[in-house]
Amino acid sequence: MGPFRIAMSGLLLLTAIFPAAAQSPESYSALLTQQVKSGKLSPPAHVQDYVIDGKLHLRLQDAVRLALENNSNIRIEETQVEAQKFSLLGAYKPFDPLIQGIGNVNRYSYSGYTQLQGVGDTNNAALNTLSQTVQASYTQTFTTGTNIFAGFSSNRNSTNSAFYFLNPYVNSTVTLQFTQPLLRNAGHFANTAPLVIARRALQQSRAGFEAQVNDAILQVVTEYWTVVQARGSFDVEQRSLALAESSYQHDKRALELGALPPLDIYRSESEVAARRLQAIQSEYVLKQAQEALRFTIGVDQDPTLAALELDLVEKPEPEGEIENVDPVEVLKKALSARPEISAANDAIVNDETGIRLAHNALKPDLSLTGFYQSNGIGGNQYNLNTGQLISPGGLGTSFSQLFGFGFPGYGGTLTLNLPIRNRAAKANLGTALVARRHDLYTSQVTREEIVQQVKDSVHLLEEAKLTLAAGKTSLELAQKSLAADQRKYELGAETNFFVLDSQTKLAQSELDLLQTQINYQIARATVDHATGSLLEPYHVQIAELSN
Repeated sequence: MGPFRIAMSGLLLLTAIFPAAAQSPESYSALLTQQVKSGKLSPPAHVQDYVIDGKLHLRLQDAVRLALENNSNIRIEETQVEAQKFSLLGAYKPFDPLIQGIGNVNRYSYSGYTQLQGVGDTNNAALNTLSQTVQASYTQTFTTGTNIFAGFSSNRNSTNSAFYFLNPYVNSTVTLQFTQPLLRNAGHFANTAPLVIARRALQQSRAGFEAQVNDAILQVVTEYWTVVQARGSFDVEQRSLALAESSYQHDKRALELGALPPLDIYRSESEVAARRLQAIQSEYVLKQAQEALRFTIGVDQDPTLAALELDLVEKPEPEGEIENVDPVEVLKKALSARPEISAANDAIVNDETGIRLAHNALKPDLSLTGFYQSNGIGGNQYNLNTGQLISPGGLGTSFSQLFGFGFPGYGGTLTLNLPIRNRAAKANLGTALVARRHDLYTSQVTREEIVQQVKDSVHLLEEAKLTLAAGKTSLELAQKSLAADQRKYELGAETNFFVLDSQTKLAQSELDLLQTQINYQIARATVDHATGSLLEPYHVQIAELSN
């Protein structure tokens, strides 16, 4: 029995080693972040770091950081990544080992009706039995499709029947069994494909989140410069109003001195009213822009911070040389760096894996099962003729036989299940093929949209550069024109109509220049967004957000 003993010992060793080999590299504790574990939302983070003299002083980089840390919409999108992590963990379910233990006790009593019961030949005799059973088993499926079962059972039975020469007796059994698929679900691929798909789905989710962060940063940049523009526009309207009031006061004195006809005073007075209206409108545009930025960076989540005035320190004027971009290089970078491209590629690879898995399901189901069993029995041995105890025994005797492998059992089974039509598997294959075609078109559309975004962003930047230079020239000429008309008016060569008109044109030139500066700043960010590199200038790592 040496070979059986060696086989038994080897299988027992495998059951001890394999569970460690089958463990998931993604554990629950490793995937669970403290933020997800907490049942409460934390207050806005790091806002107090930027409060100076009762104002919220923010650089553009500060606003981006606050938005990524505090914006609720970004955090909602982040939960998609967190959920996908645990979907991946759930894909390990088929490989989770199972240990099962059962214990039961049963007692039965039967009225005597035959001498074969060994309790006498009277109607009052009763057959009493007591059965106590303990079972333990271990089941594990591995990535090759191999399923192993290791079970132990021990049953102690006692009875008042006189026909048992072992009473009570203990019957113990150890069973080792394996089942190996040979066609369908055989091998590493068929069993790990769901894990591969789940892991790529997690990569897709992270890429999608990165794309959403890329969009969120562009939104913050746009809203930041919108506030800067609204602040600059309000300042321009205030200066324009001050010029109109100065002209009105000059005309009013001239009217008092009789140097101005009475009807001419209405022109400057109406201009004051019109510019005051524009100043009021600009003020509320500024307030709305500030509220939008406060919401995006999460300041409104804390009532004590919501009333803080924003002091945006970035200047709209471009610093350094005007940036030049190569459209070919920008497009090349976008197609290699945009997370949407990566997500689309992962989807197609997952489709290919799904198609292979669907083909596997069309194979016949052929499996091999083998088992080895050892039995042992022990108990108090009696002489059936005299009823005397010959030798005591019990669980120890049963174990001695059990692990002596003197009473083995072994066998094998080859099972073939051959579906005649298997329409469900064919339907799954068809669905997988359709999904691949859908994702191929989706990938193509994604590339087309990115190419268009790159072209638009490059054109927008080129336009912003040209209009920036034109805006500076227009402002210089408007300033000179106002100075000339003001001088002519003082000399009596022109009426106040030309002065007021020059003031309006100067204000419009200042607004136009401010608009071109803001357009340039946003256009630069739009190019970075189109290439997927908008995170780089603000030193943002996706891992910092999703951990």
